[in-house]
Amino acid sequence: TKVMAFNDKYPHPAVTTDIVIFTVLGNVLKILLIRRRNEPFKGKWALPGGFLEMEEDLETCARRELEEETGLRNTYLEQLYTYGAVNRDPRERVISVAYYALIRPHGHHIKAGDDAAQAEWFDVDGLPMLAFDHAEIIEKALIRLAAKMDYSTIGLQLMGKEFTLGGLMRVYELAGRKRLDKRNFRKWILSHDLIEETGQKLAEGPYRPAMLYRVKDKSRIDFFR
Repeated sequence: TKVMAFNDKYPHPAVTTDIVIFTVLGNVLKILLIRRRNEPFKGKWALPGGFLEMEEDLETCARRELEEETGLRNTYLEQLYTYGAVNRDPRERVISVAYYALIRPHGHHIKAGDDAAQAEWFDVDGLPMLAFDHAEIIEKALIRLAAKMDYSTIGLQLMGKEFTLGGLMRVYELAGRKRLDKRNFRKWILSHDLIEETGQKLAEGPYRPAMLYRVKDKSRIDFFR
């Protein structure tokens, strides 16, 4: 009420949040998209997101929209970038704050809701035509995720209870969008002292069995916080 009492001469643009959710599934980097139920771009695929309500902060808005449109809850989000091109939304002047996250592929019940007609995982290299400027947002998120994989241990949050170093390296290659040297990766990940051998081995194809590892202390893994 106190804010509304001011006679502000400047027009107020609307604010939205858009959320880029990545996972690795079947040795493919995937992204979560929703099919829009309403205009504009009705029937087109887009990122989950929506308008900021007056009583909420940006991250609260992002989490609410993500849950309403996809069913995902309690997801750690990291702010990505702010998009404010004048004509990015045909309805009105809209500024969007984008968030991104990398989540485990299992243990989530993806279900479309609110103004999303569908919610599905797509290969990042095979995306459909997207609404608004969401292709640009995804490209920025891919670059940021790849850079993060160079120094962060977030890849460990995608692994199961036990895993091989080869399996972990494949996750880093997919999310980082580049090939890695096996010896250097092994040296790098072991230097963090976050994982340990289980004493068991797993046969991987025609090669000799690979040692299985597990995380020592999950609280020390990097997350999107």
